[in-house]
Amino acid sequence: MKIFMIRHGKADYSYGDAHNFIGHGHDLAKLSEEYIEDVIKTSKDSRLKEATLIVSSPYTRALQTAAIISKETGLDIKIEPDLREWEPDKTYQYKANEMKEYYKDYIKNNGIPPVDRVVNWESKEHLKRRVQDIIKKYSNYECIIFVFHKMAIQSITGIENISPAEIIEVIQ
Repeated sequence: MKIFMIRHGKADYSYGDAHNFIGHGHDLAKLSEEYIEDVIKTSKDSRLKEATLIVSSPYTRALQTAAIISKETGLDIKIEPDLREWEPDKTYQYKANEMKEYYKDYIKNNGIPPVDRVVNWESKEHLKRRVQDIIKKYSNYECIIFVFHKMAIQSITGIENISPAEIIEVIQ
């Protein structure tokens, strides 16, 4: 099975920030207009013509990226809620500034919840399992595109630096 993991294009969080969205509301960010061209360029990558389906995160920035790729490739899109990004607070009540602190704590602890206190953020292992379960669900496809998020891609590939709209090719 050949997999093309594509990180969504660069997001614009200004609307959510201006309206003080909290939790999941912050994840409704659309693509940044000035960087949509990066996604269009990615959508024209000849390797993607091998795929037969696009599977996307439900978040706006990923869906918009998947839609651009779908337009270029003619492929259908399936939405998988478990391809969402890492959960900084499983209560979905966090504010944008709190999310940064949760992320710092996650990185400091290498994604492993400390034993001496309770954290609300999702562990690296849980994130990895969640994403792997979705990939397994589509294992009957020879070649497939998954459009989702940096930390989710990192959790299963170990690749640290993944740019917006970048393609990571994996053979399983």
